[in-house]
Amino acid sequence: MTDPSPPDLSPAELLRYSRHFPLEEVGVEGQRQLKAARVLLVGMGGLGSPLGLYLAAAGVGTLGLVDDDVVDASNLQRQVLHGTRDIGRPKLESARDRLTDVNPHVELVLHPTRLDSSNAMEILGDYDLVVDGTDNFPTRYLVNDACVLLGIPYVYGSILRFDGQVALFAAEGGPCYRCLFRDPPPPGLVPNCADGGVLGVLPGIVGSLQALEVVKWILGHGAGSIGKLRLLDALDLSLRTLIIDRDPECPVCGDNPSVTELIDYEAFCGVASHDTVVFADGAPTAVPGITPTELSRRLDSGESITIIDVREPHEWEIVNLEARGARLVPQARIPELVEELRATPGAIVLHCKSGGRSREAAGSLVDAGVDGVLNLRGGILAWRDEVDPELPRY
Repeated sequence: MTDPSPPDLSPAELLRYSRHFPLEEVGVEGQRQLKAARVLLVGMGGLGSPLGLYLAAAGVGTLGLVDDDVVDASNLQRQVLHGTRDIGRPKLESARDRLTDVNPHVELVLHPTRLDSSNAMEILGDYDLVVDGTDNFPTRYLVNDACVLLGIPYVYGSILRFDGQVALFAAEGGPCYRCLFRDPPPPGLVPNCADGGVLGVLPGIVGSLQALEVVKWILGHGAGSIGKLRLLDALDLSLRTLIIDRDPECPVCGDNPSVTELIDYEAFCGVASHDTVVFADGAPTAVPGITPTELSRRLDSGESITIIDVREPHEWEIVNLEARGARLVPQARIPELVEELRATPGAIVLHCKSGGRSREAAGSLVDAGVDGVLNLRGGILAWRDEVDPELPRY
């Protein structure tokens, strides 16, 4: 990416970026290109933190920030852009304050919204490069499709447990995300970071690799990353590279694309309904839900309800509903209970941390013909928020 007439550097900027100038691949002209660049960061969490810090420090002239979340104490183990004093603040506010302190010469454009099909084209269209720092499939497919339609490259990143992925997608002549993953996995098959966990330093590494790809692309040294997916295993500190070709039959970037406008990505990824689960065979199963408030009311009225916690033992040790009659049966063991639960009278309520795993487990019981199965919407986190705020949160 080359601007034919990038802006000049002020004396203060010449001093700030002086360590870049001895690098032949950067120099003063490269720094001017960085100043001219407009980069959009989608998500200011685990990946967005190192991205924002390093791209601001590097002197990328305009950084757009998209996020509609607030800082939570559980974020601070990995989201180093925010601090304890920021708990409860919008992430964009704490990000703005921190990045302005890192480099006041960088223009920050705040987009306090959730990116969706109604606003993505307008927001993304104002930037030269997009960086995906999100943790959900609907937004990943949305960013991919919007970037392909707009002709804007983007840097993809993903983290879970000890594993990370980085790639440059939608560059001219190269593949897009859908060339690799044409369709999303069935809901619940791939856990999110809240359920699967993530090593705190991992997003720092992966986000820094994303920032490196951004800087290389702006400086004109990013072509070597087109068509390559980097796979990081943090446990043995290995980095593998998979070669990805552009798929001529890709529904978005192929020779005859079928996706020519943005779609409903929540529905596409099977998460449109909180009370539906879609298994690998593609068949939707209706799963009746119950709110924590309603469950608490029915328990207080003396109704006999079987409550099953499908989380893992270490989660049970942190917080549980044993005092309300819950018992722990990890999700993998739910099939062992089918016959027992078929003979269990009354309602059977399954819960997990936030409702996803228990919805899938409840769906499997419904499919097996068990009556009276309900999923606790929002899981034990929602129970804490609605019923018992004294419970620990994790």
